[in-house]
Amino acid sequence: MARLLYIEASPRKERSASIEAAKTFINEYERTHPEDVVEILDLWATHLPEFDGHVIDSKYAILHGLEHTDEQRQAWKSVEDVIEQFTAADKYLFSLPMWNFGIPYKLKHYLDVIVQPGYTFSFSPEEGYKGLVTGKPLAVIYARGGAYGAGTGSESYDLQKTYLEHILGFIGFSDFQSILVEPTLVSPEDKEKIMETARQQVKSVAAGF
Repeated sequence: MARLLYIEASPRKERSASIEAAKTFINEYERTHPEDVVEILDLWATHLPEFDGHVIDSKYAILHGLEHTDEQRQAWKSVEDVIEQFTAADKYLFSLPMWNFGIPYKLKHYLDVIVQPGYTFSFSPEEGYKGLVTGKPLAVIYARGGAYGAGTGSESYDLQKTYLEHILGFIGFSDFQSILVEPTLVSPEDKEKIMETARQQVKSVAAGF
């Protein structure tokens, strides 16, 4: 039995193209992997640790090789709990919209929590940076109002897919399956065609995931 962690980054819910495609993915995944477990993490309904006070002091204690105080240890546990939930998964699905050419701030906050030295990456003078979350498949559904994929001429504006793949690659991911839902700011008829293409793509990815 494998555990799939689905990380949802859109607040629009029933109006979200990325979530709609993700629901199709999950339905197909559950149909083709009935023995597996799917865990949903809605970032808009999740309290994430703030990096202030004892939490930020705890991070710098780690960076400088210092022992945590009791207050720092207690504060840092909230970070460790989020990381543990993430690293315990066997497979990952992200769905996210493009905001200002990048990712939603809730997702950035989540990534800032889980990308920590000694937990999801390491550093040594000999090896440099080394990702610690390895050998796990990852699928990402990107929704964008405009078109920024290969061949559009607007690829340089895409800081959404570029950044997410960079930071997840930094912590060890190499097996990416990407589904682009674009452009969504079109007529209802054209959007339905785009969504149908996305549904077929996510079903194919989910069945073999």
